[in-house]
Amino acid sequence: MQVLTAMILAGFVGYAGSWYLGFLEGNFALLLFLATVVTGLYWLAERLYFLPQRRRAADTLLAEDTRRREELSRMGITQVDGDVTQASNAILAQPWWLDWTAGLFPVIVAVFLLRSFLFEPFKIPSGSMIPTLEIGDLILVNKFTYGIRLPVINTKITGGTPPQRGDVMVFRYPPRPSMDYIKRVVGVPGDEVAYLNKRLSVNGKEVPVHVLPEYFDESVMRYFQHGQEALGPTAHRFILDKERPAFIQGTDDFPYRQNCRYSIEGVVCKVPEGHYFMMGDNRDNSLDSRYWGFVPDRNIVGKAFFVWMNFSNLGRIGSFN
Repeated sequence: MQVLTAMILAGFVGYAGSWYLGFLEGNFALLLFLATVVTGLYWLAERLYFLPQRRRAADTLLAEDTRRREELSRMGITQVDGDVTQASNAILAQPWWLDWTAGLFPVIVAVFLLRSFLFEPFKIPSGSMIPTLEIGDLILVNKFTYGIRLPVINTKITGGTPPQRGDVMVFRYPPRPSMDYIKRVVGVPGDEVAYLNKRLSVNGKEVPVHVLPEYFDESVMRYFQHGQEALGPTAHRFILDKERPAFIQGTDDFPYRQNCRYSIEGVVCKVPEGHYFMMGDNRDNSLDSRYWGFVPDRNIVGKAFFVWMNFSNLGRIGSFN
């Protein structure tokens, strides 16, 4: 078992190392699921076989020591050297290969259940959601609001509440589902979303904008046009780069592309059933549905709602819209 366990642990370390070094495309959900299964099997084996076996060996040692002392006592010998308590404790102790598997199972299964069905942490790697979310924000994503999904295969098992316009949502990037993206829901199934001359309209109604003072983005050391709009019950902020044209360049060939009409002014899209139209709050610096299309329901991960840490700016901690 020691050799087998060493090989299994080496496999996990090799996978994680190759992922970190960029030699393969990792899947943390799959890695955590496999770790839960493997350590769970060791935990069951420990409870049902290895621990009872060690207890029997320790009980045998103590029983033999008791018989030896009784025999010596009948012979009149009351002073007996040696104490088997330490040896008994050593027999009961978990060997290293169980300590690194069965011993870690309670922690791993707790993380697996929490991350899969309740809340999952993410780190914001880019500025596409500035000013709502900044680079380096560590956020929490609610995994049950939109319906609980089975880990790894992402199959929905409860109904939940459908995403609403204005929600900040994490999803699997449609062109590359192994990557997680975060954007704002702009269009829900059946909506017609128009982004023309940098003005957003939904179902023929232009979204009202309240102009705010210019926003200074420290990540690029520039000022941007700054506004506030409300797609849902709560308002959110966005920024625009007046130096960027309204024309959308470099679009992909994506499913339901026939639902979109591109022009020099921007794009108009009809959101198909079971899909969502996503945009970043940093409107001119966001690779979103304008470029790669709609997000299918099966790609949804959860609703982002809280910044729990930003090591560069502790004032970022808190909820957001």
